[in-house]
Amino acid sequence: MTTDPTNHLTERFDDALTYASRIHRAQRRKGADIPYVSHLLGVAAIAIENGATEDQAIAALLHDAVEDQGGAERLDDIGMRFGEEVARIVDDCTDSDMEPKPPWRARKEAYLTSLSHKPAASLEVSIADKTHNAGAIVADRHVHGEQVWTRFTGGKDGSLWYYRALADAFAELAPGTASDRFARLVREMERLA
Repeated sequence: MTTDPTNHLTERFDDALTYASRIHRAQRRKGADIPYVSHLLGVAAIAIENGATEDQAIAALLHDAVEDQGGAERLDDIGMRFGEEVARIVDDCTDSDMEPKPPWRARKEAYLTSLSHKPAASLEVSIADKTHNAGAIVADRHVHGEQVWTRFTGGKDGSLWYYRALADAFAELAPGTASDRFARLVREMERLA
């Protein structure tokens, strides 16, 4: 992400923060009683620290809204409220808007394949998302041991495969400090496993 010294967050970001909190209010993090909004705040923080534009920061807050809270209708609502650029980034960060979701491995393989066709703005938000997830896995592995892997549909082997594949893709498609940070977390995850 390129830091723009004139870039700042406006009331649009405030509105997105309230919107994200409202639609995810009942959701919890996998295997924990932690409000899901903590993840959304963490992803937005990482994106902002990496130099996100306001559209990217808003998309970071809303990156799971389509997947977890309403599918295509939610995407349309995001586009109307926050603009087409935000909606495009959110859509690019969504691995499925179908219910029931396709099988886990097929969804992840399709998402990995799609990365090479996504613009930098979307890849940067995806990196922030995956960085927060990887950091949570590493922290939880220290606290809960091997049990942490039971939280994930892909289990230990699938999760390690997916995060390694993401790290390799991001290193190629979006090299820089953000993808390097993510790769360090993936290496730590692999070391702990």
